[in-house]
Amino acid sequence: MKKEGLKFHTARGYELLGKDSSMLTPSMEDYLEMTYRFTLDKAYTRISDLAAALNVQPPSVTNMIKKMAEMELVHYEKYGVVILTDKGRELGLYLLERHAIIEDFLRLIGVEENVILEETEKIEHCISSETVDSIRLLLHLFDVKQELQKELKLMKRAALEG
Repeated sequence: MKKEGLKFHTARGYELLGKDSSMLTPSMEDYLEMTYRFTLDKAYTRISDLAAALNVQPPSVTNMIKKMAEMELVHYEKYGVVILTDKGRELGLYLLERHAIIEDFLRLIGVEENVILEETEKIEHCISSETVDSIRLLLHLFDVKQELQKELKLMKRAALEG
């Protein structure tokens, strides 16, 4: 199976090829997305809120928030509140939207509800914004053409039956 001009890499290799020092790690994305979720209700959040929501220890949150402050995504003072910068808010919105798009896609293709969150968390850090945009368009198509959803369900049922 020789493909002219294609150079294959491991998943980690592709990650490293597209990475620059200003990019967020998957973990940073999770912290920023959760910070954004909390700031939808109020303008700030606290280290303890993030620690509880992400099931991590407060010192881990503090370390990550300090890194995010260096990247000008949040404002943070020791023992104070965490406030998103405009840049952090914009990126947080994108991360939350990406999360919702992937969840909606998994529901569309019939993934069991009890695994959607876990699957979304695994997928969301591995796909490009172009892929997210393509999934968004596909979801829109299925929303506009409801008969396609019915057809997909019938096809899946037929495939499972055998």
